Parts: sequence; C-alpha cells; structure tokens
Amino acid sequence: MRGLRLLRASAALLGCLGVLLLSGGTPAYAHTALNTATPAPGSKVGTGTSVVELTFARLRPGTTPKVGIVGPDGTEVSVGRPVVADASVTCAAVGPLPAGVITLTYTITAADGDTQTNAFQFEAADDAKAVSAPAACKGLKLTAPVVDTGDTIMGLGRTTALAVLAAAAAVVVGGSVMAVRRKRGPRPAVTGEEATW
Repeated sequence: MRGLRLLRASAALLGCLGVLLLSGGTPAYAHTALNTATPAPGSKVGTGTSVVELTFARLRPGTTPKVGIVGPDGTEVSVGRPVVADASVTCAAVGPLPAGVITLTYTITAADGDTQTNAFQFEAADDAKAVSAPAACKGLKLTAPVVDTGDTIMGLGRTTALAVLAAAAAVVVGGSVMAVRRKRGPRPAVTGEEATW
C-alpha cells in the first residue's frame, strides 16, 4: 500500500509540474513575431530588389527595428536607416543584392520591452524578377543605403574589422604584460630598517 501511495504522489507531482511548465510558456506568445516579409523567407527575388519590408505584431511604440543583410560570401550588404510605416511595418532601402543565398537579420523591441534578434534567408538571382517596393513602403522617405566602396579589411567591413583588430591588440598587450610580470616574479618586501639605509 505504501508503494502505491508513493506512486500516486509522484504522478500528482509530475502532473503539477507539467501544468506549471505549460502555463509558464504562455508569456512567450506576447513576444513580437514576424508576420510577413518582402522578400519572404525562402523566396527567390531579383538582385535589383532595392527595398525590404518587415511586418511585425506588437512592436514597442517609439522603437525602430534594426535590419542587417549579409550576402552568400559573408560580406555585408548596405542597408539604409529603417523607417516604421505604422505601428507594425518596417521598411528599409538596401544596396545591390549579390546573387546567392542572402541572410536578413532583424533586432526588435517587443511590446513587453524584450529585445529579440532573429534571421531568415532568401535567394537573390540575376534571372529573377526584382521585387517592387511594397505598398506600405511607397511614399516613405527611405534613407539610401551607404554604398560600400570596397573599403574592407580581411573581408570584413572597415568598422567591424577595426573593432576586431582593437580587441585582438588589447588581448595581446594584456597577455604580454601578464607574461612579463610572471617572469620577473614577486617583488621582495621592503622592511622599515632596509628603507632607512
């Protein structure tokens, strides 16, 4: 009988934990989701596509999503400053898309204040039709993307490469200082009598 009571108690405990886990996941639905996008995830568009549009649910008022695009070889595609057309539609002008699989990354602030970063991919091809500016983006004053002048270092954009190089230099200098200190060893303590000589 005692074994049966322990089994029932364990089953009840598992049931309660299951209910808590299921109810604990509910707030995640309050986070902002991507409703639609142009170009759409998995779609094929022409390399002449010059505007991207992202429609979200429940953006935090007064915030503007950040949009980044990376080409198939890992180089950044220039993106103009995003503009929020209404409470949920974000539009941005983009530089020429290279042919291949493109990764679009966006960072948003949800209505509950949480910051989320997600990405999706689409394909750009020379023989595909360029997507025209979506209706929600027409008439908006979109900032033109800064055209990359080929000013790259190690295949990265100049700003990114300089940040990486600065971090690497800091690590090298810090490591060198630590190595010199270890090599010298601890300094001998100076007593009061020795200090008077």
